[in-house]
Amino acid sequence: MQVDELLKLMVDKGASDLHLMVSSPPVLRINGKLMLLEDLAAFSSKDMEFVFEQVSNQEQRTTFGKEREIDFPYSTPGLARFRVNALQQRSTISLVFHIVPSKAPSIDELGLPEICKQLILKPRGLILVTGAAGSGKSTTLAAMINHLNETERRNVITIEDPIEFLFRNNKCLIRQRDLGDDTKSFSSALIHALRHDPDVIVIGEMRDLPTISTAMRAAETGHLVIGTLHSNDAAQSIDRIINMFPNGQQQQMRLQLSQVIEAVLSQVLLTRIGGGRIAAFEIMLGTSIIRRQIREEKGHEILSNIEQGKPEGMQSLDQALAGLVRRNVITEEEALKKSSHLASLQQYLQSQC
Repeated sequence: MQVDELLKLMVDKGASDLHLMVSSPPVLRINGKLMLLEDLAAFSSKDMEFVFEQVSNQEQRTTFGKEREIDFPYSTPGLARFRVNALQQRSTISLVFHIVPSKAPSIDELGLPEICKQLILKPRGLILVTGAAGSGKSTTLAAMINHLNETERRNVITIEDPIEFLFRNNKCLIRQRDLGDDTKSFSSALIHALRHDPDVIVIGEMRDLPTISTAMRAAETGHLVIGTLHSNDAAQSIDRIINMFPNGQQQQMRLQLSQVIEAVLSQVLLTRIGGGRIAAFEIMLGTSIIRRQIREEKGHEILSNIEQGKPEGMQSLDQALAGLVRRNVITEEEALKKSSHLASLQQYLQSQC
């Protein structure tokens, strides 16, 4: 099959990802589970090279030849847009196509916490959306930007790797920069974004010290900065940012972070009863108590304050998981797979509150 035929099959079956590799038939991921298309032939090394040439341009192939890995977008007219990841394994090409919906979803469509609507309208500060790869962070960001675009007049600059959801200006001016095609690095793009009169800066991944340092300065100087991190919860997110800095700077960074942090949304993706997927969130807000705990290096106390902060809009992941179980959205077994504190989850499941 031609690659566009495989992508159409992917869309028709409602898959989120298509995996192609040597010595294997195509594999789809549907509702989080891998499904081998056994009726299709396994790919040879030449097949994979041919597919890669179909979906990439010469510059992308040159980059792959040097780096042995690359992310880039691919579109099929009338079908969908995809994020493609190519990497070399056992001296052969491996490809994953991830479908990107043509329209950014709304916060309500995704069932995201209502507080997301309030957070994206903040005039300044730092918001982190965290979670493992594939947990839906980019989709959450897109839904929040979509709400902002429908609500407020702001100048928004995004820095993405690669661009996923495409936005049209509604109330906002939105400029989207693709890492590789439009800019060479997150940190360089962020510095230049600050000279482009932004109100809101969206950073696809806060992956290095220069990017994190500049993002904190941007939040300090009156911009709303939203970024993603690969971390499991709020306390770990705070530690990860601080630990990026040399020891002699860490206390100063704690003070700065405590002043600019507005929220950490840590998410996991779960399988719904009856099919489909839903995200569950730990929500930490920049309350006075949380800010003090960051300053005083009391990260071990953050979780207990999140659990007690329900009136302010906070919740722990276990509280969120228990709520989904009680509403028959997910099974208890699914919740237990995602919890890092099983005893705590069991307690919330039994407490009915």
